[in-house]
Amino acid sequence: MAKMVPVGVSARHIHLTAEHVQILFGAGYELTEMKPLSQPGQYAANETVAVVGPKGSFQKVRILGPVRPATQLEISRTDAFAIGVKPPVRESGDIKGSAGITIQGPAGEVTIEEGVIVAARHIHFHTSDAEQWGIVDKQKLRVRVGGDRGVVFENVVARVSPQFALDMHIDTDEANAAGVANGDTAEIID
Repeated sequence: MAKMVPVGVSARHIHLTAEHVQILFGAGYELTEMKPLSQPGQYAANETVAVVGPKGSFQKVRILGPVRPATQLEISRTDAFAIGVKPPVRESGDIKGSAGITIQGPAGEVTIEEGVIVAARHIHFHTSDAEQWGIVDKQKLRVRVGGDRGVVFENVVARVSPQFALDMHIDTDEANAAGVANGDTAEIID
């Protein structure tokens, strides 16, 4: 039986702490939902910020909610070159020793010393999907995407939780190189 997974292409985005939301948007401010994302309880907020690096900036970087315990900017390698930062490839949440950035909002500015990463490609598995396919949390997988520019992605991290919905996340550089778009499917090959 083929192990097919929907693909989600993750554009540059930022997760903010509640404290940073207050600094960037004003005291008492709360993020507002624009649209839900593939993972339950996660959403793209209406709000955006500017991020400023040593060589450049990006305007209107979408905030993903809800608020998180740590502020984290997820960008592609191409984005990193454009703004002059050197982020490591990491799993979401693993920001220790990563690159820093300045974040600008309508009410204020925050400079973080760490928190910029290139997100490691990964698949969110609901516990039942992982059990059915014999996959465990943090397992490294090989995943094939088809099409004219088909590729096999190595070192795809399995993230297993009863709170997740089945979905593979790759960044825009990876998607463009493979000719993959949101809603395409990929096959776990081992």
